[in-house]
Amino acid sequence: MKYIPFFGCMMTIKYPWFESAVRRTLANVGVELVDIDGFTCCPDPIYFQARDKMEWYTIAARNLSLAEQAGLDIVTTCSGCTATLSEVNLVLKEDADLRANINKRLAEVGREYRGTINVRHAVTVLRDDVGLDKVRETVKHPLNGLKVAVHYGCHLLKPSRVMRVDDPDRPVILDNLLRVVGAEPIRHEMTLLCCGRACMSDSIPDDMVTDILETIKRHDADCMGLICPTCFDKFDTGQVLLERKLQKSFQVPIVYFFQLLGIAQGLDPKDVGLHRHKVKVDRILDMAMA
Repeated sequence: MKYIPFFGCMMTIKYPWFESAVRRTLANVGVELVDIDGFTCCPDPIYFQARDKMEWYTIAARNLSLAEQAGLDIVTTCSGCTATLSEVNLVLKEDADLRANINKRLAEVGREYRGTINVRHAVTVLRDDVGLDKVRETVKHPLNGLKVAVHYGCHLLKPSRVMRVDDPDRPVILDNLLRVVGAEPIRHEMTLLCCGRACMSDSIPDDMVTDILETIKRHDADCMGLICPTCFDKFDTGQVLLERKLQKSFQVPIVYFFQLLGIAQGLDPKDVGLHRHKVKVDRILDMAMA
């Protein structure tokens, strides 16, 4: 199983230990990541798209054309990157006129989009290509007793016609993957609520994050488990900033799924960057060292 990894901007620049966790854990389940040169930002599915949609199509199509040249599907590890590349790939495959227009632009830099590959999020590769049983076989230290509040975020699931990951209203993919590593997924009232990063407001995102964190605490979860580095940023670093702003304490550890998979596979906590979190993940570190 070979794929071209697209790690995006935030993960490679701000959270490179997530990339390390993905590379190490996917290798353990038999996935080979074939790196290529030339990728840029996806670009951003919210602000960039709203500012100039044709430029958004063009930049994303250029990224896709690089993977097409290598002849392998793209696997992404950021929900926002998945959203951009998946939507552009789908729209350009369906709309011949738009595709021709974009290819005129790409011709100026010697590129052409042909629509010959697919875009996959890494969790769908685990579920559909590797298989949950194969992933379970790599677990050496199951995270038994760890209660993980599931956070799906927006871009992994919606719009469902584009993403094709899971039922957007009743998703189970992260729940099932957490069970594979031995953890107990905790579904709560705010499981599907947005992290608020895209809101053009100061108060609304703060209220959304507060509602989610307080709900998780009421459910006695040990941590939040998610799959998007942008959501992680909002809930980890953002949580610390919000605590200072509101003069209150949440102390809800936030963990990227592939970190949990790495710990379950027996990787050192430092290999997956658990020591770098703003909100400390002591319970998971204790389990890893047991």
